[in-house]
Amino acid sequence: MIANDTLLRALRREPVDHVPVWLMRQAGRYLPEYNAVRTKAGSFMALATSPQLATEVTLQPLARFPLDAAILFSDILTIPDAMGLGLSFAEGEGPRFARPLRDEAGVNALAVPDLAKLRYVFDAVAEIRRALAGRVPLIGFAGSPFTLAAYMIEGGGSDDGFARVRKMAYMRPDLLQRIVDVNADTVALYLRAQIDAGADVVMLFDTWGGLLPADAWRRFSLATMQKALAALPAGVPTIVFTKGGGAWLDDLAGIGASCVGLDWTVDLRRARESVGARVALQGNLDPSVLTTDAATVDREARAVVRAAGDAPGFVFNLGHGIVPQTPPAHVAVLVDSVHDESRAKKIAR
Repeated sequence: MIANDTLLRALRREPVDHVPVWLMRQAGRYLPEYNAVRTKAGSFMALATSPQLATEVTLQPLARFPLDAAILFSDILTIPDAMGLGLSFAEGEGPRFARPLRDEAGVNALAVPDLAKLRYVFDAVAEIRRALAGRVPLIGFAGSPFTLAAYMIEGGGSDDGFARVRKMAYMRPDLLQRIVDVNADTVALYLRAQIDAGADVVMLFDTWGGLLPADAWRRFSLATMQKALAALPAGVPTIVFTKGGGAWLDDLAGIGASCVGLDWTVDLRRARESVGARVALQGNLDPSVLTTDAATVDREARAVVRAAGDAPGFVFNLGHGIVPQTPPAHVAVLVDSVHDESRAKKIAR
């Protein structure tokens, strides 16, 4: 039994007493206590692969703010690491793979990994669930099959919009198809294992899907997310988020997810009118607002709540992850403003 199940009810489009709020990257570098734990761990990977430390940092924002959910502290690239691509994080340089997928032989050798290699993730989910003791729901997650492929082909982050993967989509679509198909099978198993370990909600981050033209996105990203979602247990709420995918809202609303996340470029009022009651919506404050001042944070947070309308089925979040320059005090203002504005509006109950 979960004491504050507002998020779960909102994802089911049921009446709620207030709009639930959680933040992408709510456990992260903007919190001094997170930085202290990361320093103690010695590296990002040491932190992410320790269930005890992952639990500690997952719970940190809940100790500061009355958030309506916890989200597992992990990384989307745990899957390709388990596939043998050799993940590392150099300070200030982001993720790197020692063995990216650069040739046909490497792509053909790709296979669904032994999930035992990801046991530390499932152990963290179980430990977090115990530590939460029914306070709020726990969100698990994975990268979308295409977003994982982008990193696996590039070998890390990209300064040119993941040109390698986009080139492969045109010149060797068969190779990209194989990568995303293997990834879809793995993502489904990975999310099922998180659910089995105690995750109440799971989310797919399609961070780089918006780089593709529409037809390629539907083939390599949308279809593979739908495949992964279809393999999950019925009744577990799911969220999908394609950064830059506002033009494809109808497509996203039709793949079986409970909720569609929106980035800050999407008109929330029009999105609500477009999807109606088919799915819940999540979003979509520009993360840069949190770096301004308290009055601006309050004003803009309330504006998002108003734009979402009065019908149930809305979850407040940022349009992407919280940035390290965010003052924690502004997050406190944000959460209070969302809760206060939504209660004052007397949203559907």
